[in-house]
Amino acid sequence: MATRGIEAGMKTPALAQKYSHVRATTLRLAQPLSAEDQMLQSMPDASPVKWHLAHTTWFFETFILAAHADGYVPIDPRFRRLFNSYYKQVGAHPYRGARGLMSRPSLSEVHAYRRGVDDAMLALIEVATDEVHALVEIGLHHEQQHQELILTDAKHALWSSPLRPSYRPRPLARAGGAPQLTWQDFEGGTHRVGHAGEGFAFDNEGPQHDVLLRPFRMASRAVTNGEWLRFMEDGGYRRAELWLSDGWDTVNAQQWNAPLYWECLEDGWWQYTMNGPRAVDPSEPVCHVSFYEADAFARWAGARLPLEEEWEIAAMRNPSRGAMLDDEVFHPRAVSISRAGDPRHPLLQIFGDVWEWTASPYVAYPGFKPAAGALGEYNGKFMCNQMVLRGGSCATPASHIRATYRNFFPPHARWQFSGVRLASDID
Repeated sequence: MATRGIEAGMKTPALAQKYSHVRATTLRLAQPLSAEDQMLQSMPDASPVKWHLAHTTWFFETFILAAHADGYVPIDPRFRRLFNSYYKQVGAHPYRGARGLMSRPSLSEVHAYRRGVDDAMLALIEVATDEVHALVEIGLHHEQQHQELILTDAKHALWSSPLRPSYRPRPLARAGGAPQLTWQDFEGGTHRVGHAGEGFAFDNEGPQHDVLLRPFRMASRAVTNGEWLRFMEDGGYRRAELWLSDGWDTVNAQQWNAPLYWECLEDGWWQYTMNGPRAVDPSEPVCHVSFYEADAFARWAGARLPLEEEWEIAAMRNPSRGAMLDDEVFHPRAVSISRAGDPRHPLLQIFGDVWEWTASPYVAYPGFKPAAGALGEYNGKFMCNQMVLRGGSCATPASHIRATYRNFFPPHARWQFSGVRLASDID
């Protein structure tokens, strides 16, 4: 994988400090989970937390230490295959859906693996070239992606248990109500999108290029649970005319009638959260919905999903922030009514709370070329059958997200913290 505009000249002490911070954050996210919890794989799309701890370590060992640390001896040569995710040029790897069968190495052995690699990495950072420092930056952002996956995969695993245990039992405050949804208009014409080349970015965020857009408007906030409940009450999950054909087939095959983690009890709708089950708060952003559901809701609401280029233009001008991983809430928060109507921030929750589905398929930008070698497999080979999401979520590290960041998942995926922001044309 190539990067565009890596943080050139980052001083060695600063990079070492960042390395230690990111690696410690990963361990802290795993800490509330038992060794048994960290072995769980509740579906093929998710991975055990123990595997995430090992794979992120494998990334540094395979792509940096093995290639750039003189005399480095792998901690266990078997790990090169065992913790490879999908890098075909590195070699064979186990089937993704069988990661929950890896009872060995033990969790304590994985922790020892991390410590050994960390010691070698910190020593290498002290003497490494700018090229190696750039690879370290890639590895750190790769690990931050897995920090979010640790939370989303653990949430699905714990929810799948009959006991529905909490990840961390902390009370969540209920909001007093969401502000009224308003719209901000944006002019049509030629707009510049993509990463400009300063600071870190993944290769799929560039090259920067021009796009021609019609005038459009964006909703002031994300769609709320209360608005989603009205969609459900109006038969949203039973009305074929609202759905894409493949989406309608999925709704019927999977028997969807509400967002993932929602359950209808005697006293109303409840949802499973990282803090355990709680009643659905109508003011909070709706979460854990697929692209198919987001598209159907937008059609029901008389609107549409934004193009990813529209979203990026809006985000560049309105960099407002909601809950992110750093806040350790791990649940989308409602927008405070007091923040609504601020002319400085007409769009709220642009970054954080929930990833926002766009109407754009995940494809290469004009002029995109993946890097040579195994790291070139990082993004480019997934540019098929995926939809783009933007903005980050309550599980995304704040230092990891930016307006040009392109996340991507299949249209049926629901276990990520994914939500909806509406857009529409200006006639």
